[in-house]
Amino acid sequence: MNVRELLQSKKEAVITIDTEDTIGAAAHKMSANKIAALVVMKDDAPVGIISEKDIVRSLADDGPQAGRRVISSLPSTGLEGIAPDATLKQAMSLMTYSRRRHLMVTDGNQLVGILSLGDIVKNLLGELELEKAVLQDIYMAAH
Repeated sequence: MNVRELLQSKKEAVITIDTEDTIGAAAHKMSANKIAALVVMKDDAPVGIISEKDIVRSLADDGPQAGRRVISSLPSTGLEGIAPDATLKQAMSLMTYSRRRHLMVTDGNQLVGILSLGDIVKNLLGELELEKAVLQDIYMAAH
């Protein structure tokens, strides 16, 4: 399975936030949508991801006033993205190497979706359950 196929199975809209919105607004949006990361947009183009981890670091550095800072004031770690045709193994490798739990899925400058480590784990568990069921059927048919 590739990244595009996994995104199609999710069928969830990508929640975004503008670079000039506040960190507090990002925290509220994540809480309201029960998600751990938002894609940050500037002029309708994805420029990064803000995650719960980024918010916690900002609070640790700046205290309660961190919520009033704009997202663009956060240190950028680069655009962590992956192409829709990439394999899930490539996505896992990138997540491991970059120490991130979320990746933007982009096709050029076009946002396609967001992929989380949880999405990949859920998919792998589904594949293992299917494999288990097939093996059980084979065993039962043989006996």
